Amino acid sequence: MIHLPHRSVRVLTAVLVAAGLALGGCGGVGSGTTGPAGVAPASPAPAPVARGPFVAAANPLAVEAGLKVLREGGSAVDAAVAIQAVLGLVEPQSSGLGGGAFMMMFDAATGEVTSYDGRETAPAAATPDLFHENGRPLGVGEAVLSGRSTGAPGAVAMLAMAHRAHGRLPWNALFGDAERLARDGFVVSPRLAGFIAATRGQARTRWANAYFTRADGNRYVAGDVLRNPAYADTVAELAAGGAEVFYNGRIAREIVATVAQEPRPGALTAEDIAAYEPVERGALCRPYRVYVVCVPPPPSSGVAVLQLLAMAERTPDIHAGPDSAEAWTAFAQLQRLMYADRDRYVGDPGFVRVPVQGLLDPDYVAARAALAPGLTGAAEAGAPPGGVFAGPDATREPAGTSHLVVVDAQGNAVSMTTTVESVFGSGRMAAGFFLNNQLTDFSFTPTRPDGAPAANAAAAGKRPRSSMSPVLVFDHQGRLLGAFGSPGGTSILAYNAKALIAVLDWGLPVQAAFDLPNLVARGDGFGADTDRFSEELRAGLAARGVVLSPNASENSGLHGAIWRQGTTGWGWDGGADDRREGVARTY
Repeated sequence: MIHLPHRSVRVLTAVLVAAGLALGGCGGVGSGTTGPAGVAPASPAPAPVARGPFVAAANPLAVEAGLKVLREGGSAVDAAVAIQAVLGLVEPQSSGLGGGAFMMMFDAATGEVTSYDGRETAPAAATPDLFHENGRPLGVGEAVLSGRSTGAPGAVAMLAMAHRAHGRLPWNALFGDAERLARDGFVVSPRLAGFIAATRGQARTRWANAYFTRADGNRYVAGDVLRNPAYADTVAELAAGGAEVFYNGRIAREIVATVAQEPRPGALTAEDIAAYEPVERGALCRPYRVYVVCVPPPPSSGVAVLQLLAMAERTPDIHAGPDSAEAWTAFAQLQRLMYADRDRYVGDPGFVRVPVQGLLDPDYVAARAALAPGLTGAAEAGAPPGGVFAGPDATREPAGTSHLVVVDAQGNAVSMTTTVESVFGSGRMAAGFFLNNQLTDFSFTPTRPDGAPAANAAAAGKRPRSSMSPVLVFDHQGRLLGAFGSPGGTSILAYNAKALIAVLDWGLPVQAAFDLPNLVARGDGFGADTDRFSEELRAGLAARGVVLSPNASENSGLHGAIWRQGTTGWGWDGGADDRREGVARTY
C-alpha cells in the first residue's frame, strides 16, 4: 500500500517513486488548462473531506444492500461484500462468487491507498497449450463452455482479505440481503431476461437450462420472480463459516465436480482451490494534470490507462472537447498505441517481467504520443525501457463483468471491478452460482513462430492478464476526489479513459460523461456507439480517417463519482451508465 499525505503533487510524486510503486518517473504536472469554451475541470481546490454515504452499482437491489450496510455503520469494504453477494444473484451474467475481482481501497484515517488482487489462478495441471487440440487452438465458444476455462475463484478470498483489514461490521452480518433475495425470490430484470432468452452458448447449457426454466417449461422473463435456494444455502454457509468454508469444504467440492464434467473436463482440483491466495499489491499512481490517478498494478491493465492519460497530457487536441472531431480522433489514435503496448507486455508479474517503469517513462510516453497523428492503421508495440519483447498476443476477452463504487461516512472508498468473464461465465453452475471462464483470458497462441513466449500464455498457478482497472482519483494534496470503473472486456481501458478525460479535462458532469458515445480503437478499426455520435461529428471523424463501425465488444457499465462543489455545496456528483440497469445513490 502507499500513503497519500497532505502535500503537493510534486512532493507526492517523489514519495511514490521512493516507495517503488510509481516506477519510472511521473513527469511534470499539467498546467490545469480549462476545457472547451472555458469550461473548467472538476475543481482540485481545497475542499471539505469527501465522505459518504455513496453507492453506485449495476443493480438497484445491490445498491440498496450496500446502503443498508452503510446505514448500520459499516465500512466501504463491508458494503462491497454485501453488494457482491447480491450482484452474484441478481446479475449472474456479469459477476459472482465463482469469479474474480480487483479492488482499489482508500483508508481515510491513514491516507493509505492499496489494491487487492482477486484474479483467478490456473490449476497446477495447466500448460501453455491449455486451449489447443490436435495442434490447433479451440474455437472461443468451445473453450468457454469447456471445464478447462475455469480457474480457482478469487473474489470471495479477496473480499475476506480486505474485510479483515478494513471491515467494521462482522462478516456474518453482510449476507442477509443476498440470502433473503435468493430464498424468497427476486424480480428478473429486463437485462437479465435478455440474456436468459439467448438461444445458444452459456445460457443453454444443461445447468443454465435447469436454472432458467420455469415449472411450466418456459424460460423466465422480465418481471418473473426467480428463486435460488442453493445460492441461499451457500451464502448462509459462507456467512457462518467465513471464506474458509468456500475454499475447503462442500462448495469447493461442488465446483471441482462441475468442472470435471463433459464437454472437455477441466483439471481444477480441490487442492488448487484450497491453495488460492489473494494478493495485496499496493497501488500504481501517477499525476494527471492537477490530479493523482491510482490503479492496480499488473496483472490488471491499469498501467495502460495511466499510459494513455500520460500521452493525452502531451496531445493538445484532447483539449478541444467532446464536440470536437479533433479530440475524438486524437483519443482513438492514443488508444491504438496504448493497446499495442498493453497486449504485448502486460501479464502476471509473478511469471513475466512487466515493464511498468518503461511504459510510463516520460521520454517513452512522449515518443509514443508523437506517433499518434501519423497512424493510418494498427499501431505496433513500442520498445519501452526494460521491456522484454514477448510474442504477439492472441487473447480474447468476452463480455461479462460489473463495477461498483462505495464511499462510507468516514471517507473510506472502494472502487471494484468484478467478473465471471463471459456472460454466465462458463455456463456451468455449482452451489447455486455460475463458474468463471477466466482462463480464456490467457492467450490462445502461447508462442510466436520463433518460439518466443507470449506474456499472457497460460501456466500452472498463473493469473490471466485482466483489462479490469478500477480507478481512484485524488487531488494535489492527496485527498480523495473520485472513484470510477467499468466492465467491457478489452474495451474497459477505453471506457475508463473516456470517463476520466470527460470529467477531469472537459469538466462534464459525471452522468453526462458516462452518456457520451464510446469509441474503441484496438488494432486497425474503430468500434463505437455509432448512434450516439452526431451526424456532424461522424462526418468530421470520417474526414480524418476515423470511420466508425458498431462496437462489437461488451458495452460499458461505468459507475462512479467525483467530489465537487455544486449549487448547494460540496457533494458527490455520481453516475450510473444508462447502457445498463445501475443506479448511483447517496441516501
